[in-house]
Amino acid sequence: MDHIKLNNGLTCPVIGIGTFMLAPADAQNSVREALKMGYRLIDTANAYVNERAVGHGMRESGIPREKIFLSTKLWPSEYENPKAVDETLARLGVDYVDLLYIHQPAGSWLAGYRQLEKAYREGKAKAIGISNFEGKYIAELETRWEIVPQFIQVEAHPYFPQDELRKTLDKYSIRLMSWYPLGHGDRSLIEEPVFRMLGEKYGKTPAQVILRWHVQMGFVVIPGSKNVAHIRDNLDILDFSLTDDEMAEIAKLNKNKRYYTRTDAALAGFANWQPAYEKE
Repeated sequence: MDHIKLNNGLTCPVIGIGTFMLAPADAQNSVREALKMGYRLIDTANAYVNERAVGHGMRESGIPREKIFLSTKLWPSEYENPKAVDETLARLGVDYVDLLYIHQPAGSWLAGYRQLEKAYREGKAKAIGISNFEGKYIAELETRWEIVPQFIQVEAHPYFPQDELRKTLDKYSIRLMSWYPLGHGDRSLIEEPVFRMLGEKYGKTPAQVILRWHVQMGFVVIPGSKNVAHIRDNLDILDFSLTDDEMAEIAKLNKNKRYYTRTDAALAGFANWQPAYEKE
């Protein structure tokens, strides 16, 4: 596994397994099998309602806890809950997480960020991050944080490589973790001629070429799947490298195209929605 260095000196695997939209049973199976085949980064969230299952999958894998980089996110309805971090750890069945995010810039998000900083100081989170904080939200946070985050998690792919956001990230060596890394499965992206050509050159699928692009952009990538064969294929991107010229060709695909656009109404709803956490 390849790793990147974070701005606090820690390291993180460059590719992990995401669990967004995975039912608990599927998340448990995916996490267990991914860890067995060599993954060491797992990403979940309060809102995915599968944290208990992720914890079970980790333990079933037989991989020691200290060898796993575990990432989760606090949902806005938990930002002012003083027990939110401890309750999250309890659901996962761990004493700490390697990376703790606030999930959305909704509600009392600064109180949520203060929870992250507190968890970081107490050793309950080894690194902290912000998810979906772009534009005015990261600009405001930049003036108010006491501890600079190590990560931001946002939509990123060759059609939307986050050029503007990366100007801020580069100032602080904040790392980007990509969601929708394959353009939400958009065939028009995956079937771009450049990815077919490079796939043929390197003996890879177009999707594997795109995931490799993420790694060489300096991003951490977390494709999710409940299909064990797909999970294995997604990991098989560490034995080849794209040339500078090939990266430049891919850069020409930038369309500034998102697959998800969040509205103010959605943000207001996030602040009021409470995840119905899974039971043991």
